[in-house]
Amino acid sequence: MSPYQKPFPNNWWLKRMPYFLFIIRELTSVFVAGYCLFLLVLIYKLGQGPEAYGSLIKSLTSSTSIVLHVIALVFVLYHAITWFNLTPKILVIYKGQDRIPQWLVAGSVYVGWIVVSAVIAWLVVGT
Repeated sequence: MSPYQKPFPNNWWLKRMPYFLFIIRELTSVFVAGYCLFLLVLIYKLGQGPEAYGSLIKSLTSSTSIVLHVIALVFVLYHAITWFNLTPKILVIYKGQDRIPQWLVAGSVYVGWIVVSAVIAWLVVGT
């Protein structure tokens, strides 16, 4: 191997759309982790009592908080959708000698997502 390596440009991922979408998908994990931290803070404040929890909930009504939550929602949805679209490529299921169609594997994941989301929405809104 030669001691010289051609320099690799920092913007290599901007040159092709599949690379760009891959890097964006990887960057969305930062928003997923950030929202997980937010949920942990929310649980912590809930454990501190009604005053601490109430002040956090009041701060969530600011326009900055709403904009950040909408941005996080968009990135988390993109992350989830791209992950679910990868499922049939990773999870190959056979019934006998026949491979189960990819659309069926992906569809079952999406149906599960919808069912779990509906149950959570029913618990939050219905109670």
